[in-house]
Amino acid sequence: MYAAPMRTLMQDFALENMLPDLELHGRRIVRMEVNRPALQLTGFYENFDADRVQIIGRVEHSYLLSLEEEQRKAALEEFFAHRVPCVIFCKGMEIFPEMLELGRKYDVPIFRTKITTSSFMADLINWLRNQLAERVTLHGVLLDIYGEGVLILGDSGIGKSETALELIKRGHRLIADDAVEIKRVPESGNLIGTCPELIRNLIELRGIGIINVKELFGLGAVKDRKNIDLIIRLELWNGVKREYDRLGLSDQYMEILGTKILCNTIPIRPGRNVAVICESAAINNRQKKMGYDAAQELASRIDNNIMKSE
Repeated sequence: MYAAPMRTLMQDFALENMLPDLELHGRRIVRMEVNRPALQLTGFYENFDADRVQIIGRVEHSYLLSLEEEQRKAALEEFFAHRVPCVIFCKGMEIFPEMLELGRKYDVPIFRTKITTSSFMADLINWLRNQLAERVTLHGVLLDIYGEGVLILGDSGIGKSETALELIKRGHRLIADDAVEIKRVPESGNLIGTCPELIRNLIELRGIGIINVKELFGLGAVKDRKNIDLIIRLELWNGVKREYDRLGLSDQYMEILGTKILCNTIPIRPGRNVAVICESAAINNRQKKMGYDAAQELASRIDNNIMKSE
């Protein structure tokens, strides 16, 4: 199970911390869903998911205002006793004093935002789905080549980083080198690749060491994240034991987190310009998505030629 740091939530949404005396370090959010506790404030707690982020909107706030002070305190006492992860007030609404007391008593952080409830909930759910998405880390290089997210895989020392450096010099952008963190977006099934913060913008070149792509080539040479559209697997040429696809009529795929991605295997030997091959593969994949397939066109030409000769 993955978790989202609560401190990151507060920073990313510029939330006002109403209980700054509560320590946020180490607190995690583990559910993608959020909850508006309208029914819970009336005393109905059947099937209540207490591990969700709780959102207080105008409806909940108006209901609490309609209660007598003792009734409101009793309702909030029962609610906070479930020790929810945190409570977030929207639209900059006033926080009830007894709620602040109960937040300290049950160690529940309380935040406030000026954003409307519906807009904030939509943004928060999207943020949580990205933070808590299923993920895996692969040894490889991820680049943005002509708008296509290309993941280059291969054995250690085969030349992935050198190929990436050549592609960066040709105007393409680096997302990650050596370790690529891949998340699967639940709704679409798309795979998003990012780089661990520790090695972001860095490339390791054997014989030279670590270089900072952002510092050497500028901001235009790096990118934080990218959808993975194509996988290129580099391997040493072995024409005796293996036959390589020369036409491209049959596509091969690699499955990552349950999503199949088109995979091209590129044999490596002296004299081959791997960077140009990667560019061509990216453009070819883009053309296929737009409805043009050069291999199919060749097959059609051959079929037409055979029909004419008959």
